[in-house]
Amino acid sequence: MRRLGSVQQKIPCVFLTEVKNEPSRKRECQQFQVFATEHLNPKALASDVANAIATEKLDGTCCYVSSYKGKPYLWARFDRKPNKQADKRFKKFQYSQKNSTEFTWSVEEDFKAVPDSWIAAHGVQRCNGQPQPDECGHIPGWVPVEKNNKQYCWHSSVVNYEAGVALVLRPWGEEELEITIVPLSELLEQTLELIGTNINGNPYGLGSKKKPFHLLVPHGVLKIRNAPAVNYQQLVGWFQRCGEANVEGIVWHCNDGTLVKLHRHHLGLKWPDVDTYLNSRPVVVHVDVTRYEWEFPVMDLFTALSQFNGQKFEHIRDIQFDV
Repeated sequence: MRRLGSVQQKIPCVFLTEVKNEPSRKRECQQFQVFATEHLNPKALASDVANAIATEKLDGTCCYVSSYKGKPYLWARFDRKPNKQADKRFKKFQYSQKNSTEFTWSVEEDFKAVPDSWIAAHGVQRCNGQPQPDECGHIPGWVPVEKNNKQYCWHSSVVNYEAGVALVLRPWGEEELEITIVPLSELLEQTLELIGTNINGNPYGLGSKKKPFHLLVPHGVLKIRNAPAVNYQQLVGWFQRCGEANVEGIVWHCNDGTLVKLHRHHLGLKWPDVDTYLNSRPVVVHVDVTRYEWEFPVMDLFTALSQFNGQKFEHIRDIQFDV
């Protein structure tokens, strides 16, 4: 099976959208809400979305595995954003109902500094070699997750660079999920979602405040088996059902590599509403740190999960660690 699309930039909605002046259900500080219309996005139509692979959109933070310092590294999403003055000019321009692509940026003067290790995401447009902002005024990019960087401590908890491995959640058979150790070299140039205790309010109920629990999930691995047709009314009805529809959204992976998505908030639906579909699936733990020459620290997540090696849990939230 082909590897599905890498999430390098903001994914457009499968439908054309409209903005309404009401508080966002997704972002507390945002005083407007983006809704899907019933009209398919021309980009989705051109990419034959009707024959795309539908996958679960997870509620986490995007990560990327690529080389750094001569070995595979986990990278965290870090978008370069405009400074206060430039952001104010850009928003004023947007409110004037003008097309954001017509706004003129000076990347060197208008944008905040980024770490020397920062790289622009694949597909970012360039002008004279300089990465250019997208329609939201951001330049999507990545920074490597250094072991002792407290800002990315939850990212660090799911990788061990000495052993060259990561903690991954992925399908195991038809119904079950598997938590396992995967070599970072096997994840090179893939994007993944980091989910867990301290990410986006922890909608999946992983771990606890005293014993946080995070995992990486490769994008595209959680297929939606009974996906509805890409039709507005059918999708609204599907999301309001139980079971497989208890997901944050859908990401369609088109055959030409294009990605399009639909979020519950695009339809005015609450998230999370009831228990998530991810938490309804049994999960088996295949984490055995004794197989590695490298000695894992006693207090790290790899070692903690190793005590459950071979065990099966009815729900991923049932995996709890002794404090």
